[in-house]
Amino acid sequence: MSELDKKLMQTPDLNMERLEKLKSLYPDLFTVEGKLNPDELKRIIDPDMVKETERFEFKWFGKSAAKRMAFTPSRATLVYDDTRSVNPENADGNMIIEGENLETLKCLLSGYRERVKCIYIDPPYNADGDFVYNDKWDESKEDYWKHIGITENGVKIDTNTETNGRFHSNWLNMLYPRLILARQLLCDEGVIFVSIDDREAFHLKEICDEIFGMNNFVAQFPWKKRTTKSDVPFGVSQDYEWIICYAKDTFQAGLTHERKYYYTDDYTNDGWRLSDLTKQTPAMERKNSAFDMKDPKTGKIYPFNPQRVWAVTKDTFKDYYKRGKIVFPGDYDFLNISIPAYRVFESEDKAKALKKFGSEDAVKTISTHLPKEVGMNEDGNKEIESLFGERVFSFPKPSSLIRYLLKISTNNGIVLDFFSGSGTTGQAVMEINRNDGNNLKYILVQIPEILSDDLLEQKIAYNFCTTNNFKPVISSITIERNKRVIQRLEEETKAEKQPSLLDSENEPFKTGFKVYKLAKSNFPRVDFAPDPAKTEEENLALLNKYIDEKEAAFNLLFNENDIFDEVLLKNGFMLNYSKVKITGFSKNNVFQIKDDFKECFICMDMNIVQETLKELEQFKDKIFICLERSLDTTMKWNLKHLLGEKLIAF
Repeated sequence: MSELDKKLMQTPDLNMERLEKLKSLYPDLFTVEGKLNPDELKRIIDPDMVKETERFEFKWFGKSAAKRMAFTPSRATLVYDDTRSVNPENADGNMIIEGENLETLKCLLSGYRERVKCIYIDPPYNADGDFVYNDKWDESKEDYWKHIGITENGVKIDTNTETNGRFHSNWLNMLYPRLILARQLLCDEGVIFVSIDDREAFHLKEICDEIFGMNNFVAQFPWKKRTTKSDVPFGVSQDYEWIICYAKDTFQAGLTHERKYYYTDDYTNDGWRLSDLTKQTPAMERKNSAFDMKDPKTGKIYPFNPQRVWAVTKDTFKDYYKRGKIVFPGDYDFLNISIPAYRVFESEDKAKALKKFGSEDAVKTISTHLPKEVGMNEDGNKEIESLFGERVFSFPKPSSLIRYLLKISTNNGIVLDFFSGSGTTGQAVMEINRNDGNNLKYILVQIPEILSDDLLEQKIAYNFCTTNNFKPVISSITIERNKRVIQRLEEETKAEKQPSLLDSENEPFKTGFKVYKLAKSNFPRVDFAPDPAKTEEENLALLNKYIDEKEAAFNLLFNENDIFDEVLLKNGFMLNYSKVKITGFSKNNVFQIKDDFKECFICMDMNIVQETLKELEQFKDKIFICLERSLDTTMKWNLKHLLGEKLIAF
């Protein structure tokens, strides 16, 4: 990230990252001015590509702009709302975020990239009149902030009817960039489940094939949502919806069913199965895995795929082959494979199962047939009614369905739902943690869509919110539902008095969540607009001047907790960080920050003194974050000399 972008408090510019990576590996693909030469790139991939006019490709109106939207950085931030948080001291990473989900995903990108274990979403199905998020951020800054799209009266949304010539395109343009960011957030063993109906199932499968890779398609689960036919005068009752599942890299199921192993004469003591020996990574990113693989027995050459290189490297191939981990076509008469495959032994599966699930028999294949226990629409309605006393939300997914999906995919890590609706996913996570002793954390994102007392399906929710002095938006229902779930779980656990559900001090089950709101950055500098006619150095000088003028009284205006959250989130820290004041600093307030992956020291004082420089010498292996305006020229040079790249001054 450039110095200019860092100072503007932007989330990562993924397009720039990819270009810089490409330029570092293949500078010959760029012009003297540093611009990518598309023709040179085409000649490397396929010389005939320059003349190609037709190829298999899924296109729709607005696709290119939607993709650019995913990679465009954001200057928004997440602001903690302590008034609506529940048991925040027990949140342990659980969050409910009120805000538009595209910008929210971008805000999460720095701290949560490749750290989410499971994503479940139930996006709008694009039924007649269903809403589609408006990604034309053209609202005035006074109403909320122009990159969020929230107006004074609520959320700017568009209806998308069949009479609109871009009916399917509008829906695809809404979902496409969000799924691109979802893949960025998933860890390598992560998995995503997307609920959808018949109307857009085909199109969803097409864009997921493109984003996650056709080879990473896991299954399309049919979910029976009702037992009786729908109230239609004629035609076919649509009793099923679909849950489409993709893996980021590999999918390991967690229920007990049979998995087929081969038992052969060369491995009499251990069964084995085959797995993919390729990895969906461009050759330019894994040069040592981009090689032509030669079968030592036959001498046949298997060339690498530039977009899907080998999962082993040229250096490790011999070792893997020697250990029997690589199987070539023709090694076994009963196998029908065309390229080399990876051998996984039954003992390895059992070892992984024991470590992950506590049982050797846990990891086996599952069926796309969902058991009756996953529930139906009516079960979701009953859950809402049992929590609220009335149906404040129509047809939420039953928590039993989400629990099942989580149990077949993971028992720990972060679960993300960025179309969270009433918050069913949060309930499912908490119930699993309480009943099974798992360690899942949830992040729910819900746009504050205004409820209306004029719409029959929203009238009950609207009246509930206004009666209880809640803002009449869907996210209020999301937060209140999970609050009531926590209260019920705590009461039930206490009443049961089961030792397995109690901690060492015999206290009842405790959990909680923190509420965050998508908002404009705390830093006035985000309003600075670089002049495209000037160089980066010139714009940087103008930005520094802008910061001096606009942030002169910064220390008198900002909320310290909000500033810490924004600075740390945009520097790659998760929001469940711990913050401890270091007693070894005599003049400045220096804090130690830790999350599950990273650690740093941070000081938000407006003037860092000489004594602090000396006291930092014993911590020179730590990242140190501070305000650039707190450093004079000498102090900045000294800190840079002491800490090098570990100094982050913004």
